[in-house]
Amino acid sequence: MQRLAMDLRMLSRELSLYLEHQVRVGFFGSGVGLSLILGFSVAYACYYLSSIAKKPQLVTGGESFSRFLQNHCPVVTETYYPTVWCWESRGQTLLRPFITSKPSVQYRNELIKTADGGQISLDWFDNCSSKCYMDATTRPTVLLLPGLTGTSKESYILHMIHLSEELGYRCVVFNNRGVAGENLLTPRTYCCANTEDLETVIHHVHRLYPSAPFLAAGVSMGGSPGDSNVQPCLKTTPSCQDTACRPSLAICLFLSKRMLLLNYLGKIGPKTPLKAAATFSVGWNTFACSESLEKPLNWLLFNYYLTTCLQSSVNKHRHMFVKQIDMDHVMKAKSIREFDKRFTSVMFGYQTIDDYYTDASPNRRLKSVGIPVLCLNSVDDVFSPSHAIPIETARQNPNVALVLTSYGGHIGFLEGIWPRQSTYMDRVFKQFVQAMVEHGHELSSM
Repeated sequence: MQRLAMDLRMLSRELSLYLEHQVRVGFFGSGVGLSLILGFSVAYACYYLSSIAKKPQLVTGGESFSRFLQNHCPVVTETYYPTVWCWESRGQTLLRPFITSKPSVQYRNELIKTADGGQISLDWFDNCSSKCYMDATTRPTVLLLPGLTGTSKESYILHMIHLSEELGYRCVVFNNRGVAGENLLTPRTYCCANTEDLETVIHHVHRLYPSAPFLAAGVSMGGSPGDSNVQPCLKTTPSCQDTACRPSLAICLFLSKRMLLLNYLGKIGPKTPLKAAATFSVGWNTFACSESLEKPLNWLLFNYYLTTCLQSSVNKHRHMFVKQIDMDHVMKAKSIREFDKRFTSVMFGYQTIDDYYTDASPNRRLKSVGIPVLCLNSVDDVFSPSHAIPIETARQNPNVALVLTSYGGHIGFLEGIWPRQSTYMDRVFKQFVQAMVEHGHELSSM
């Protein structure tokens, strides 16, 4: 024992002298420094490959849809490799708008009237130079739905238009009332439970191109303070088009168009001109979304900021609401739940906030969806808790496919060392819409 103790003391002393010498020489230029860096890198790589990079879970309501996706949309069965230095949910969500590029897109704007005297702004990308579909009457059309206060200028929308352009498709972006710089003509905005405006847009586009394949995709940024670097603004000019006055990032999941799209499909069933649809980072249960965002860290990072943005979006049109809503009370809201309780639920005639949130949750209508729908979610999305994803309901509807990644955050899905040009979500979008346009007939024959 004494001999062993002496050996240990000697080894310890020699090791200390060696390390002191190496530190003086320079840590990163020393063998120890390089060994530590190499060892950490190997350990991190092993952890990343074993615990982070995984194949998504594919949940379908029928074997036919599953085979179809495996054959024509293989990305949903391939391993998703999140950006190695940014795979955590909040990091993916917050960094995406800062990292990804914003392709240049030239739009043609159209204002259409609604039955109640309001107006909706549509931004068209006609893709007249399409070589695959030179006939405009049969050129596939993709209706894009950004978040409720989002517009056609969001980076994720621009990326989807760029991908659609490569495929030869035409796109049209549905901007909700009053968010794209146009005047608000009636004292009404929007909510994800009321599908009237979306129905108006869908029927309008279909009447223009009844022979063209027609698809839709519902997307939003959700919790990301950075796409256009906008800040909450209290200007009240109804027609304000200042970028800083457009809170384009205030898109909470329970106020998002992908929920609106699913609620529409659940209400209308198969009687829609849409051939197929895709949603990304949908909030399935509004109550669960709200509870998750009210946790202290999530409230600090997302909830309060989004609330101020929502307040800013309605305050621009304050003069339209003062007769029916206490706007001073609305402007004092500290959370999205409080905003919905004081503004959204009152505007659309709900007795309580619980009534509104129940009606807004698309999980209760998923069983009635009558066309092929692909829904991409990350199970680490703080805006959409994994326990609220309706897996069992999806398994009961042959038209529904859930693609669930282990990581990706909320509309993040970053991949690659420096993900400027493309994300996993973009690849899912491109492969799915192409599969439905070119091979969708196979589903009906399966």
